[in-house]
Amino acid sequence: MTEKKKICVLCGGRSGEHEISLISAGSVINALDREKFDVIKVFISKQGEWSIDGEPFDPWQLPKICDFVLPILHGPNGEDGTVQGLLELLNIPYGGTGVLGAAVTMDKIVAKKVFAAAGLEQAPYVTLSSADLSDGARRQDKIREIKESLKLPWFVKPANMGSSVGITKVCREEDLEAALEEAAGYDSRLVVEQGIDARELETGVMGNDELEVAEVGEIMPAADFYSYDDKYINGASKLAIPADISKEQREAIREMAARAYRAAGCFGFSRCDFLMDRDTGRIYINEINSIPGFTDISMFPKLFLYCGYTYPGLIERIIELGYEKYNAKNNR
Repeated sequence: MTEKKKICVLCGGRSGEHEISLISAGSVINALDREKFDVIKVFISKQGEWSIDGEPFDPWQLPKICDFVLPILHGPNGEDGTVQGLLELLNIPYGGTGVLGAAVTMDKIVAKKVFAAAGLEQAPYVTLSSADLSDGARRQDKIREIKESLKLPWFVKPANMGSSVGITKVCREEDLEAALEEAAGYDSRLVVEQGIDARELETGVMGNDELEVAEVGEIMPAADFYSYDDKYINGASKLAIPADISKEQREAIREMAARAYRAAGCFGFSRCDFLMDRDTGRIYINEINSIPGFTDISMFPKLFLYCGYTYPGLIERIIELGYEKYNAKNNR
């Protein structure tokens, strides 16, 4: 009988998405086949303290207790390359993208520059920093730039945050400054994007060198946009898999997803989000999530389940890709 692999699932974390990580990790842990894997849940508190079953744990001891790590961490200090860097130093195989892909996709400003270099169309945007906001003259210059270069409505976002945390939809100019302060509470770098009357379309990508791109799905938000509550609490938004789009639009989105995934240096798996203008049909890349949600209402697993995967099979494939990436790096 093949010896079971010991899998550490990292969850929680020092992030505004701490609670969502716990829900996602719970789904992953329940899906792992106990005939194949011994599962160890490693909890990271909001203060950054690591523990197993309530007992303090030294993260540098990870290679001594497991064969493989699944980081199911959303947002800063988990999805941004920091934990991936730790795992690289420990020389332990892990699921998902590496340091570069995680850092690029977590930072909306860097990701936008990478997407632009890859020739991927995006909605118009303006970037600014907390230093811009704290200096009176610079603040007014940036506000003027936003008003002159972007049409209402605007989406104000922290550059390094996910799950719609810290995002405000601004429909009136007089509400802009409050939205900027809200986003600045989560990050020192901000993005203001021009709102587009668009359909929200998503697909998933898995793979290292050879990529598998999932079906395209559509999110129909219950509110003005796909908010934190819609994603994880009330589940009021509707999902359509497959999305009601043409074959040509579907293939364009899947091709753009693969191009964006490679341009950002991603490995393992990610979810790619797009906007399609309702009037013109133009497709814009929105963002890549390198550790998408794994809750029972999350789009990434649903897209691949539609393609024929089982939930346990999907997690096992992510583990296989992690080992593949690790072995390729260590056998050059």
